[in-house]
Amino acid sequence: MESQYNAAAIEQKWQQQWVKQGLDKTPENSDKPKFYALSMFPYPSGNLHMGHVRNYVITDVIARLKRLQGYRVLHPMGWDAFGLPAENAAIDRNIPPADWTKQNIAQMRQQLQTLGLSIDWDREVATCFPDYYKWTQWLFLQFYQAGLAYQKEAAVNWDPVDQTVLANEQVDSEGYSWRSGAKVERKLLRQWFFKITDYAEQLLTDLDKLSGWPDRVKLMQENWIGKSVGAYLEFPVKDSDEKIAVFTTRPDTVYGVTYVVLAPEHPLTPKVTTEGQKAAVEGFIEEVSNESEIERTAEDKPKRGILTGGTAINPFNGEEIPILIADYVLYEYGTGAVMGVPAHDTRDFKFATEKQLPIKVVIVPENSEDNNPTLTEAYTEPGIMVNSSDFDGMQSTEGKTAIIDYAEKQGYGKARIQYRLRDWLISRQRYWGCPIPVVHCPNCGTVPVPDADLPVKLPENVEFTGRGASPLAKMEDWINVPCPNCSEPAKRETDTMDTFIDSSWYYLRYTDAINDQEAFKLEKANDWMNVDQYVGGIEHAILHLLYSRFFTKVLRDRGLVNVDEPFNRLLTQGMVQAMAYKNPKTGKYIPVDKVNPESPKDPDTGDDLDVFYEKMSKSKYNGVDPKKVLGKYGADTARMFILFKAPPEKDLEWDDADVEGQFRFLNRVWRLVNGYVEKKPEVISNKEFSKEEKGLRRAIHTAIKEISEDLEGDYQFNTAVSELMKLSNALNDAKCIDSAVYREGIETLLILLAPFAPHIAEELWHNLGHDHSIHLETWPQVDPTALVVDEITLVIQIMGKTRGTIQVPANSSKEELEKLARESDIGQRNLDGKEVKKVIVVPGKLVNFVVPK
Repeated sequence: MESQYNAAAIEQKWQQQWVKQGLDKTPENSDKPKFYALSMFPYPSGNLHMGHVRNYVITDVIARLKRLQGYRVLHPMGWDAFGLPAENAAIDRNIPPADWTKQNIAQMRQQLQTLGLSIDWDREVATCFPDYYKWTQWLFLQFYQAGLAYQKEAAVNWDPVDQTVLANEQVDSEGYSWRSGAKVERKLLRQWFFKITDYAEQLLTDLDKLSGWPDRVKLMQENWIGKSVGAYLEFPVKDSDEKIAVFTTRPDTVYGVTYVVLAPEHPLTPKVTTEGQKAAVEGFIEEVSNESEIERTAEDKPKRGILTGGTAINPFNGEEIPILIADYVLYEYGTGAVMGVPAHDTRDFKFATEKQLPIKVVIVPENSEDNNPTLTEAYTEPGIMVNSSDFDGMQSTEGKTAIIDYAEKQGYGKARIQYRLRDWLISRQRYWGCPIPVVHCPNCGTVPVPDADLPVKLPENVEFTGRGASPLAKMEDWINVPCPNCSEPAKRETDTMDTFIDSSWYYLRYTDAINDQEAFKLEKANDWMNVDQYVGGIEHAILHLLYSRFFTKVLRDRGLVNVDEPFNRLLTQGMVQAMAYKNPKTGKYIPVDKVNPESPKDPDTGDDLDVFYEKMSKSKYNGVDPKKVLGKYGADTARMFILFKAPPEKDLEWDDADVEGQFRFLNRVWRLVNGYVEKKPEVISNKEFSKEEKGLRRAIHTAIKEISEDLEGDYQFNTAVSELMKLSNALNDAKCIDSAVYREGIETLLILLAPFAPHIAEELWHNLGHDHSIHLETWPQVDPTALVVDEITLVIQIMGKTRGTIQVPANSSKEELEKLARESDIGQRNLDGKEVKKVIVVPGKLVNFVVPK
């Protein structure tokens, strides 16, 4: 038995033992209830960072706890391994993306294993391996067969450096690519889409089922889906059979429409543009085409527009209104056209004022005496309809329905529900992604690759230059294939899938990870799904989580799973932050190791530095390498610090002193347990507990109760660790070392500690003489009788001033408490010869004697 706590030796020893024992393997058949604990899988960058450590340790504690509580647990890990970084690495390092990715996976797997995570590595998946992406392709074909995968021409964000389409979220507010930094262009390309809009209403209403999700994540998804209830209205184009369709949530303002605006890309734009405006309109369209969607719709940027020369007719009042095009209207949103009601819309008011367009009031506040007020800003509140023909005097809220009914009867429009959510653009013009399994045939059109021919493998003899189109588009041998239908010469699709496709179903593959005949067996998926606890960053609140929900619903409708939602409970852990130093004059961050924390100054300029906590990152020079922490203190200390420093959903501020504090605590536990073992006390079981034994039992079962409660619901690991410290202190202070109660306390402390610090708990458990793993134990249960207090401390006061305390039976009546207080030494000493005018007794707390002054 080691006298000193040697974390490195202990941790390596038990990690090897657990692998030999198969301790973390997932039970296949069991009558135990199931629990599926899952961390969002990482991109294999090659290096673990503290954000990873926090995520995976949180999930591991939950998985270990649930095993102790009698559940069979699925706790897997894998790699979100396709994507642009590997392709960029291939260009920079002249190494195939597959080789770079495999090296990184091996390195990160080893790093994860040093944390003592109870992961079933037999179920490991990597999205870039053919045995995984074969089934990604098969699922794509499921979507295709269901009419949910289609191609269309679309205006997209194009990165001219990385030569690929970018999602809106990958373009910053200034219109630059998040990765290459290039100015993003708008480009018309034929792209593949998934019809997520078909599931918009389900994705919205089923948020109500997610009681275990943070409210802010559900709100973010609700806003992203963006349901609007309103009207579809049509404005005829003068001297034409064409009509401009708009969607509005304010049909009550339709009599106030003074213009309509088309998206520059709208097919009607060239048709309504007059000869005199043609050059100006074409020039404007050219300007706008170089702006990203985010630039065009940014709230803080001026809205630009231009008259087309065309005229529309408001069918409700017969008025002729000008047709404009403007940068803030996007063809992909809604109908690609909007009606301008400047009197009652803030954006329209500003735009109309700048363009000197008419402003017509049709809603006024109740009790207003002026039906044609001069406005200094848009009136957007409900009110009374005016200047609206037969609808004058009607409440505007009622007017919405009335206008829609009228529009339907007259053939001007109808009620409609619209969503902000748009179909998911899934194709990317890159090599390192899952090939889209279709062939384009001159005779047959788009032909799916037969299931028997999957996977469509990525070719390996690829040259990466970083210039021009995707490498796949240049590989004639790979592109040219016979059509699966007619055998005539055809061409493969050269686009690959968005990596969000890979991560939208991986949680299902884990349920049956080595199946080479199916993506997963229905019975296995239905056995383990839903994921009971999902843990990952808030940055995935919309895309990944929304796409995964969409996938689950589609696969349910295809008969592949029986669940509506993938993740029952979601924990979005906070960021790991560390001290950062920034020169306020230059805006540059200074590496932590170049700054004296006592007097933080820029070593080059001598300027005083701003000091603050910020998310750990390379660019801020404030990262903490997990390898160094583990090397100095061990995994158990790192785990304890991560869990103790802050509640899991809050940001965690790294502090070396707090890490040291957890290391000292584990050393105290080490000395406590090994000190007990060395004394080899002969355990005596008494039928009656002594006063000290009762007190220790109460401390033990209080810890069980408090920690069990902390590890349910919101997982308050930080307060649970505090309770472990209290129990450790109680055992240190207790003198009844030969009591069975003390032995119970030592063993309970280790079992309660095991999910948090699994290695030291295992070592000390065996030091106590056990020959089986502590992780096969049963989570301790509270004995309510142990929590009952036999004695309480009674405060004795004279005229409201405390004179002392005495111990009294906990169940004493008011009369008994007064008697005990009077007869005590404190009472007799302070009441000697004095008349007691009044006695105030607060049961369980105090007795106050009121005496004359």
